[in-house]
Amino acid sequence: MMAVLSPKYWLFGTLLVLFVSTGFIKADTEDSDDGITVEEGQNCGGAYVKLLSRGTNTKADLRKFYDQTPYTIMFGPDKCGNDNKLHFIFRHKNLKNGSVEEKHSKKPTQRLDDIYKDKEPHLYTLVVRPDNTFTILIDNKEVNSGSLLEDFTPPVNPPEEIDDPNDKKPEDWDEREKIVDPTASKPEDWDESAPAQIIDPNAEKPDGWLDDEPETVPDPDAKKPEDWDEDMDGEWEAPLIDNPLCTAAPGCGAWKPPTIPNPNYKGIWRAPLIPNPNYKGKWSPRRIPNPDYFKDEQPFKMTPIHAVGFELWSMSPMLLFDNLIITDDMAVAEEWAQQTFALKRAKISSDSDSVLERGLKYASENPWVYAVVIIGSFLVVGVGTYLCCGPKGDSDADMKKTDALMEDDPHTSDGEEETKEEPEPQEKASKADLEGPDTTEQEEVAPDDESTALIDTEGAGDGQRKRKPRKE
Repeated sequence: MMAVLSPKYWLFGTLLVLFVSTGFIKADTEDSDDGITVEEGQNCGGAYVKLLSRGTNTKADLRKFYDQTPYTIMFGPDKCGNDNKLHFIFRHKNLKNGSVEEKHSKKPTQRLDDIYKDKEPHLYTLVVRPDNTFTILIDNKEVNSGSLLEDFTPPVNPPEEIDDPNDKKPEDWDEREKIVDPTASKPEDWDESAPAQIIDPNAEKPDGWLDDEPETVPDPDAKKPEDWDEDMDGEWEAPLIDNPLCTAAPGCGAWKPPTIPNPNYKGIWRAPLIPNPNYKGKWSPRRIPNPDYFKDEQPFKMTPIHAVGFELWSMSPMLLFDNLIITDDMAVAEEWAQQTFALKRAKISSDSDSVLERGLKYASENPWVYAVVIIGSFLVVGVGTYLCCGPKGDSDADMKKTDALMEDDPHTSDGEEETKEEPEPQEKASKADLEGPDTTEQEEVAPDDESTALIDTEGAGDGQRKRKPRKE
């Protein structure tokens, strides 16, 4: 942890930057000793940095620091339930009587819900400038900004005029804009007893109305449960259902004519309102100069500080935070953030990224990777297409039938004669085939175990086909 205090700020009001790195990270990371750690998320708690005001309490013994120790600025997150806050409070000294009062900044303009739930480290930055403006950032993104003179409650400067506490409203002051017309009277024909609804005199009972049929009847399909105990449950009765006879009829039961609005109904008579001739308007006490008025045009010149303290309260375990810097140089603060918070976020992001996410991140940083992937994809698709749909080999052509002289494979067993012939291909017709069939079959059988010769001759010339004898 490190704090850098610039004495120039407290003398001349130069730029103040309060930089606090906080967040929610895992305690087992290598840098777990320098960050806020809330492994279970932030449920209810607060973590405030307090710049303690210079005085006897802080100068004498910092071990006496407690929640009521005077401070100049308090800054930090606060959450409990659905109430998410980011406090920026400074204590301002009254130039008139020397009293000190807390000034609370307006609420952030951005929602803070996700920041307290994502269990990630976050960087909180407060910038107070000598033109009385301030800016609050989270992870270098602005979430609140405004003026010390206009955006704090109560305001830094009291009003120039106030209501006179001794002024009281006169007894005869009439604030009524309208009154009841005192000259109005109820007309003689006004009947307040007339009902709002009357029976329709023109209504008639529809034809087919079933006066003797009830609207509901016991369910004929219902059966008494087997475990029904009449001593305990009483006499069993079947549940009621809509009378099926009433479905087709206009209605069942006793017929009653409908009601209609009463044309003679007027209700209770009330006198009309008229403008109040004695109306004087809304009373307010007169304004007088504020005896406590003062005008501080430089509230950024706050009470000098002596030390830095941390006020923590939490119902969540493992609460830590780190890397505090207070400086009057924005560049110094930004460099400090790059050397601490940025490195931590990069480390956590790297550890949490999957192989695919790391690959995508590397590709986004190196566009040439996309070209390699595209070319490689085309190569893989091309090779696969060639292997599946490329030209066939010569071995397929060798399987076709031919008129050339071929040897039979030795499939027959000992002593078994080959008598089955393969059919001639019909695609090729020899000259003999065109002239007509002229087949001569010769069969020679060798004695005993000698080989069998079978010679088939079909046609003449190119159409001849011979089969050599098989050796047993």
